[in-house]
Amino acid sequence: MKFSEQWLREWVNPPLSTEELAEQLTMAGLEVEDIGDCRQQLAGVIIGRVTETAPHPGADNLTVCTVDAGADQALTIVCGAPEISTGANYALAVAGATLADGTVIMTAAIKGVESQGMLCSGWELGLGDDAGSLMGFEAGLTPGQPLEDLLDLDDSIIELSLTPNRGDCLSIAGIAREVGVLTRHDITGPDILAVPDASGLSRGVFLDAVEACPRYAGRIVEGVNLSAPTPSWMREKLRRCGIRSINAAVDITNYVMLELGQPMHAFDHDLLNGDIHVRYARPGEQLPLLDGSERVLTQGSLVIADDARAVALAGIMGGLDTAVTEQTRNVFLESAFFTPGAILGRAREYGLHTDSSHRFERGVDFELQLSALQRATALLLEVCGGSPGPVTVATDDRQLPQRHSVRLRHGRLGRVLGMEVGREEVGEILERLGLEVVESGDGWEVTVPSFRFDIASEADLIEEVIRIYGYHRLPAAPLPPAHTHASRDNGILTELRQVLRQRGYHEVISYSFVDRELQQRILGRDDAIPLLNPISSELGVMRQSIVVSLLSSLAYNFKRQQQRVRIFETGRSYLDGDVPVQEPLIAALSYGNLYPEQWDIRDTGSNFFDIKGDVEALVQAASPNLRVEYRPYRHPALHPGQAAEIILNNQSIGFLGAVHPRVLKDLDITQTAYVFELKLAALSQKLTTNYRKLSKFPSIRRDLSIVLDREIPASEVLKCVQSAGSELLENLELFDLYIGEGIDIEKKSLSLGLTFQGTSSTLIDQEVDDLVTSILRALQSQFGAKLRE
Repeated sequence: MKFSEQWLREWVNPPLSTEELAEQLTMAGLEVEDIGDCRQQLAGVIIGRVTETAPHPGADNLTVCTVDAGADQALTIVCGAPEISTGANYALAVAGATLADGTVIMTAAIKGVESQGMLCSGWELGLGDDAGSLMGFEAGLTPGQPLEDLLDLDDSIIELSLTPNRGDCLSIAGIAREVGVLTRHDITGPDILAVPDASGLSRGVFLDAVEACPRYAGRIVEGVNLSAPTPSWMREKLRRCGIRSINAAVDITNYVMLELGQPMHAFDHDLLNGDIHVRYARPGEQLPLLDGSERVLTQGSLVIADDARAVALAGIMGGLDTAVTEQTRNVFLESAFFTPGAILGRAREYGLHTDSSHRFERGVDFELQLSALQRATALLLEVCGGSPGPVTVATDDRQLPQRHSVRLRHGRLGRVLGMEVGREEVGEILERLGLEVVESGDGWEVTVPSFRFDIASEADLIEEVIRIYGYHRLPAAPLPPAHTHASRDNGILTELRQVLRQRGYHEVISYSFVDRELQQRILGRDDAIPLLNPISSELGVMRQSIVVSLLSSLAYNFKRQQQRVRIFETGRSYLDGDVPVQEPLIAALSYGNLYPEQWDIRDTGSNFFDIKGDVEALVQAASPNLRVEYRPYRHPALHPGQAAEIILNNQSIGFLGAVHPRVLKDLDITQTAYVFELKLAALSQKLTTNYRKLSKFPSIRRDLSIVLDREIPASEVLKCVQSAGSELLENLELFDLYIGEGIDIEKKSLSLGLTFQGTSSTLIDQEVDDLVTSILRALQSQFGAKLRE
């Protein structure tokens, strides 16, 4: 929120310097981000009235103007501006004046005609960004009056960085209320009186989406003259608040928004058809907006419509087809209350951010609409004339926010602050903030005003008291001793992170929200939980898998020429349902070489079995007693036939595999990437390790190569061997898989290493041979396996 200090001091003027005022606002939670100087070097720039115009004899695009410069002095000015009105007042730089860019104005001959000065635009004087038209002023000014005196540029522009809960301070009235409370000064705002009807012209209003717009007020003012310039005092206040002057009607609605905090809109009444309807957009409905763009409206967007079509995007931007121009003679003024939830995120959805949406998203005073309409009407009549019709109001009190009461206990206040604040002072602070206060027992019953959407609990009231009383007055005291302990889950999570770091992974931290379209392409589903007010359109929904975030990180790094990416993340997935589920997960991604480039290590790309080894390392870190199994798995993000479901104690705890080529193509990734994702809850229950005495007797190893059907999982073969090998089978390894020449096309060869060891005596060959025979018999019986010849 950018505002003029001079304008604020018209409302409340404490005896504080600019810096002291900024310090008090910051300490009260309204952070002053910047203070700018409004002064401009305008010596030699005056008000000049054009009395005569004539075409330049030597140039078609120039005009020779006779300008009254005051003191019975008439100057000849050659000007190239396209529209110059006789009798109008403009900014005139006489000979010797210096423009904003340092140009010194001199008397000079232009195409054979001597020009004794220059009629200026606001851009040339550093007073605006419009370089295409002259800086004009209202009638009634005295020619020759210095522009510095007229604009009163001895001012500072203060910019506040407001938190989203303080929408009540997005106006001069709101800031003045805060300053009045902080400095104990009274506020003197403008008197807002009802403007009596002078015309019977009105327009019906219907609330077809009452839950989104429970109050809408409108009024027709006919016979206005919008060719009349906006008064310089109003235009200058708008400029200092960062708003460009358009025309009198638009400027007045913007002025009321800045002054009172109520966004408004002005329609050309003659371009509206029938009654006003506040409704939701229809499927495929289109609306050309004031910024020149045409938008296809999405379902759920609130619009202002007439009987024929939508004419404005409610609370965001008006429509181009009904915009007011200098030719407009009848204006329909709108002043409405839109619920924050109806506007929240809608502007960003269309790639817009307006002063109106900024306020409605945060909450506008729901009792302000009629006052703002009366204020705007009075200003419009003052500047442009006209006859106001009756005010049309449509309201549903049941849907309006309700003023609620909150109890504040004096004892609770003292315990939280660690100090006593006098009862009288607490009551005064609350009342000056605009709250209705009734003493009750050991505290107060406080009724929250309509302009404060952020006060809902006793803690909020305590915050209000201390920020006005002063944080600097809190006593300095040591913190109470804290008794902390690390949870078991955090300890295991630390171990898991360390395992992955040791295996060459880097930890990443990403947002829990992702791009809806990207997640849909990766996971093949569109049931993600949407955010009401996303940071951007690329972060609009909650992620359903950490793999989505990891793949986004891979794409980001790949575009920056990173050829080796090994990353992991711990976090949550968010799944919608009858009861939304937040699942703690750990996931990793491997792309490119397994090891950093070194002269003595051959380049080895990531593969399925390496990332499988990473999974097993994590499981072993959780507990050596845990053993995982793998099953064939189909996942939209994974390559068919190169994906596995991870099973622990007959429960699925995650998946691993190669990323689907379709996903890699969408992300413009050129090589295969591998991912896994595990449920942390399955690994956090660390089991007790059972120790046994090491055998002192020698072991005997036997290697077996068996041939069996290709579709039989190796894990089933290992379980069969383990079961048939008795307790003497100390270790079992699968060390080779062969498919090719010498083996039937539907078969495969598995080579197993079996290590036997006794615990009470040395094994003899016969005992081991009997065990091997038993194992072969079990494999033959269960899988039809044969010893490879």
